Amino acid sequence: MSMIYRRIVVKVGSSTLTHESGKPNLYRLEQIVRTLCDAQNAGCQVILVTSGAVAMGASRLSLKERPRETRAKQAAAAVGQSGLMALYDRLFGQYGHISAQMLMTRDVVEDERRRTNCLGVLEALLEMGVIPVVNENDTVSVEELEAMVTFGDNDHLSAIVAGMADADALIFLSDRDGLYASDPRTDENAQLVRRVEDITPELRSAAGGPGNAGTGGMASKLDAAEYATARGIDCFIVNGGAPSAVLDVLDGKKPGTHFVAKRDVDR
Repeated sequence: MSMIYRRIVVKVGSSTLTHESGKPNLYRLEQIVRTLCDAQNAGCQVILVTSGAVAMGASRLSLKERPRETRAKQAAAAVGQSGLMALYDRLFGQYGHISAQMLMTRDVVEDERRRTNCLGVLEALLEMGVIPVVNENDTVSVEELEAMVTFGDNDHLSAIVAGMADADALIFLSDRDGLYASDPRTDENAQLVRRVEDITPELRSAAGGPGNAGTGGMASKLDAAEYATARGIDCFIVNGGAPSAVLDVLDGKKPGTHFVAKRDVDR
């Protein structure tokens, strides 16, 4: 493995982590964790930004659908976050790695002192060989649960984390193979876009809405990719059904859709 990136942020969404029933996709989770551990074994520092707390909480509470009321969403997140982290901790441990939970709220990234403190912890974990598992603190963050556009959900959070950590690449594990020129859910002839240097209005119009299990979607990934590439970070959208695509990215291959970083920026 040629390891063209020394530090990556990998974001995985609820639709990738769960079955249509809402229950956790344990096989997929194991594949993702194994892939990230192998990337770390090869010498790459890995940060995981994960969704799934609300979806997992709803499943554990035997709710028939994702909660709509804010306090119910926050309660589901509180239940689901502990279960989600327990799964990650056990799976990472099986492959000889230590994971650490980092729950972030909007004030952490907007307040300079808290941002500096958060970055210090993140850097310390990476220096120790720990894999940080980052999520929005849904139990207290009303912005995330009620008005996604104000923070941008975990897609935007992953881009912010990538910028804070001076990552080389941001990889989205999606429920699609990448960005399509038209919506593949309605156009069977939709063409996969392999390389994006500028996010145009035409590309934005092709982005669909969120998946059933989550709050993000292709549109939010475009916003996150725009944020990250403007800071010199390469972005990729790959199919989370084949997490080994992360290793392909590290090996210099270009699976899915590659959003090219702006190279004339100070990092």
